[in-house]
Amino acid sequence: MSGSAKSLLFTAVLCVVCSLLLTAASSGLRPYQERNILIDRHRNVLLAAGLIEPGRKVGEAEVEALYAGRIRELRVDPEGRILEGAERARPDGLPLYLIQEEGEVRGYIVPIDSRGLWGPIQAYLAIDRDGQTVKGFAVTRHAETPGLGGEIEKEWFRRNWVGKKIATREGTFVSVAIAKGKVEEGVPESKRPHYVDGISGATMTGRFLTAGIRDSLSRYEPVSIRFRRNQIAEWEKTLPPARP
Repeated sequence: MSGSAKSLLFTAVLCVVCSLLLTAASSGLRPYQERNILIDRHRNVLLAAGLIEPGRKVGEAEVEALYAGRIRELRVDPEGRILEGAERARPDGLPLYLIQEEGEVRGYIVPIDSRGLWGPIQAYLAIDRDGQTVKGFAVTRHAETPGLGGEIEKEWFRRNWVGKKIATREGTFVSVAIAKGKVEEGVPESKRPHYVDGISGATMTGRFLTAGIRDSLSRYEPVSIRFRRNQIAEWEKTLPPARP
């Protein structure tokens, strides 16, 4: 066998061995990766709900204990009806997270799926029991430019959302929008409850996220209406048993 043939054979064997090792490593690490993704999702849900202090490092065990005790995962249909059993697999079902304290619902969290400037933006928006006041906001995934659109994940931007209203005093849905600059400088006073401060140099990110939030919240409006009309007591009676 010539030297070149030996080199080619060695290269081929090396490629096969490396491929097998990478495949084995990927398969072996998949459960850990999936676990980390789950913990990260739970952590961001808790952050949006205001159940984790921003900036404080929280271990996996604490995250899971807090999530199990304070968050309830549900699925609802487009009319806001809770789905149970086989109905949970309905393609039009929507995930919903209830915030609970001592067995009572204190608010709810909806996932936000939005287009961004460079890729999708995923987040969670928490709303108080009144069905219109924002409790918190947390971004879980984005591809925006660091220092510009990437500021959407920073604490100062998250604080913007607390106390804002997704509906008017009369209960009409209006969502929450991101202003171009400071709310006080460019938004009429009557509309300020429905706007948050924008990010300098990231106008397009703000526009995309504003549209995505409005679209996501509109799909959960039947749930919000139940809360705004104080019909949650009857709705709570239909809740499935809590997780053990």
